[in-house]
Amino acid sequence: MIAHLQRASNTAGLLSYLYGPGERGSHTSPRLIAGEGHGAPIELLAESGSLPYLARALDAPLERLGVRAPERPVWTCSVRSDPCRPDLTDSQWATVARRLVAVTGIAPEGDPDACRWIALRNQPRQVHVMATLAREDGSLHNAYRDAFRLQTECRRIATELGHLPTPPEPISQALETHVPAPSITITAEPSGSVSAKGASDDLSATLLKHAGFQQIQDWYGRRHRLPTTTPAVDRAAIATHAAEMLRAARYGVDLDASLDAARTATPANPLGPYTAGAELLRLTDQIRSAENGDDLRRAVDHLLHPEHGALERVREALEAAGEQITDLDDEAYQLADRFGFAAEFVGSAQSELQDSHVELLGIGGTQQPQAEARNQPPGLPGPQTAALATSPAAAKAKVSSTLGGEAPEAGAVTRPSQAPGPRTR
Repeated sequence: MIAHLQRASNTAGLLSYLYGPGERGSHTSPRLIAGEGHGAPIELLAESGSLPYLARALDAPLERLGVRAPERPVWTCSVRSDPCRPDLTDSQWATVARRLVAVTGIAPEGDPDACRWIALRNQPRQVHVMATLAREDGSLHNAYRDAFRLQTECRRIATELGHLPTPPEPISQALETHVPAPSITITAEPSGSVSAKGASDDLSATLLKHAGFQQIQDWYGRRHRLPTTTPAVDRAAIATHAAEMLRAARYGVDLDASLDAARTATPANPLGPYTAGAELLRLTDQIRSAENGDDLRRAVDHLLHPEHGALERVREALEAAGEQITDLDDEAYQLADRFGFAAEFVGSAQSELQDSHVELLGIGGTQQPQAEARNQPPGLPGPQTAALATSPAAAKAKVSSTLGGEAPEAGAVTRPSQAPGPRTR
C-alpha cells in the first residue's frame, strides 16, 4: 500500500478532475465514501452537477482566513493497494481514509475543529483523500512530516490486512559454522616496495598474483611483493584491488592507509570516490557562506531546481534503482517498493519547498510584495449559501462577518434546493 501526497491551489478544479474521466479515461463511477463537512451537507453535494457547491463547502474555513490563506491550501493524498491482492471494499477504503487523516492530524478523532475533508473512489485499488488545510478554529494544519506519517500508517494497514509477508525467522547463530579467516597484511616498505604477508595458501597466492604482486619463495617462506619501480599511483591501485579480492574471498586484510585508494583524498576530491557527495559538501559550504537572501536563494536553487536540482536527481536515482531491482529480480519487489517510497518522500520534500525561492528573497531584507490576487475556485452566483455552514466552534469565534461584504438577500436561504439530487444510476 503506497501513499502519494500533493498540494493543490484550486479545490473546484481538483474535484472536476477527480469526478471527470481522467487523463486516460480511467476514472469510472466516481463516488464519495467518507468525509466530514462540519455541518455542510457534503453527502448531498457529492455529485458532478453540485461540485461548485461542494467546493464552497470545503473551502468555507479557508475563505474565513482571507489574506492569511496559503497559496496552495488543498491537501490531497492518493493511496494505492497491492495489485496482487484482492481489492478493498468501499467500507474498508473509508476506514483507511479515516486512519490517514487521523494520523496526519488533518482530522484527529473527536477534534471539533478539524479540517474539512472527503474521500472518494473513481477507479479500482485506489482512494483519493482531499482536505483544506484551514481548521474550523481559524488555524492552519502543519503538514510537516505528513508524508512520513502516511507511509508508516500505510505499511501498518497493509500488515494488518496480510498484504505484507511475515519476515523469516532469524537463523540461530548457535547453528552457524564460523571458520577463522586467514589474515594478510599489505604494507608499504621504506624501500618503496609493497609487500603482502600472512596467509600462505594457494588461493591467496593466486589472488595476489592476479592483482600484480610477484611471489617470492625463500627461507622466510612464501611472500608477495611489488617491484620498487612501480609508480606510487599504481601501487595504491594494485594494493586496493588485491585487498578487495581477498576480502571477497573471506580473508582478513590489514591494508596500509597510504595504499587504500578509497580513502585517499585530495583537495580537488575530498571524499575520494564519492564525487556526488563532494559536490553537495561544496554546496553546503556555499549555503553557509551566503551573506544575504539573494545569495542564499542562488545556492539553494542548486538543490530545488525542478529539472536540474540535486533533489530531483536524487529522486530520479532512487526511482531508477527501484525499477532496476524489479528488472533484475521479480521477487525483490519489497526492496523495490522501499526505493519507490524513498523517491516519493523526496518528491514530497520538493513539493513542500516549491515556492520557497520567493520567500528566500526576503531573508535579511525587505519582504517581496505578495500577489494582489490569488486563483480562487469558481464561486456560486449570488450570496453565500447554506453550504458554508460553520461549526459551533467557528460560530463562537464570530467570523461570520468575513464571509461577505453584504447581508444575504431574503431569498438566498433557499438556494441549496436548486442543487440537483442524487442521480439514478
